[in-house]
Amino acid sequence: MINTMSAKKKRKYRKSIPSIIFDTFNTILMLFLIVITLYPFWHVAMASISNPPSLIIHSGPVLHPIGGIEVGNYGLVFRNPMISLGYLNTIKYLVVGTTINMIMTMFCAYALSRKQLMLRNFVMYLIIFTMYFSGGLIPSYLLVQNLGMTDTLWALVLPGAISTYNMIIMRTAFSSIPDSMEESAKLDGANDLTILFRIIIPLSMPTIAVMILFYGVGHWNSWFSAMIYLRTRAKFPLQLILREILLANTASGETMVDTAAGDKIPLAETVKYATIMVATVPILFIYPFLQRYFVKGIMIGAIKG
Repeated sequence: MINTMSAKKKRKYRKSIPSIIFDTFNTILMLFLIVITLYPFWHVAMASISNPPSLIIHSGPVLHPIGGIEVGNYGLVFRNPMISLGYLNTIKYLVVGTTINMIMTMFCAYALSRKQLMLRNFVMYLIIFTMYFSGGLIPSYLLVQNLGMTDTLWALVLPGAISTYNMIIMRTAFSSIPDSMEESAKLDGANDLTILFRIIIPLSMPTIAVMILFYGVGHWNSWFSAMIYLRTRAKFPLQLILREILLANTASGETMVDTAAGDKIPLAETVKYATIMVATVPILFIYPFLQRYFVKGIMIGAIKG
């Protein structure tokens, strides 16, 4: 009897041929996407530890260190004082900017998620309007200049204090929390701030973690706003320093060494790759800690609008 039941279960869960074909095709497609996604990063990583003269004459994919492993390129990068200063500036902009982003986004999302808010739909339409239409670069620059924020930290963090897309996701997550919890808290004498920080935020941590990731990556990779609004080179973020190195196709004076004239160009190539790795790797370490919240946080914000 037991053997018969086991045989029935095996037949029940046995995949059909179309299902096997689909799973095989899907697996091959996913592996292909993984390869083409990871290869650029692998190329830069291997090039950054390659021998400079050997790399410059190499053609084709870089799947391993060319000419042996050399880590001296990273030493040249970190001897450049602008790299370390850019790191400190980027961390400062990231911490201050993400904090402002989260505070503004949570407050706005909480207010718009309350059904008793007057003109809630009208305000939402006005906010969504900004996703499709804006004044443009010149009016934005004139506004920042007239407010006296040019060449300051605030020019980088205040104009983009709220992302409309992120706010809509967070608003939807807040709206999914049962109204009965808010009503019970109000019966106990809780005000809106207490409800927000004691009930809404703890129950929405997956979404909040994803928003921190979105805002943090945005600040870490930002360079255009700094190029427009900052004048003092000592205030440049890391990505703007990296852009200068990449566009100049050479390293700054501090990252160059006394080499033969023919070796300076190959050295600059490997230093560029090492600089890209230095700017990219730190933000990658954040993803493993927030990955488990990523899918759940996005799905919560997409269930209903």
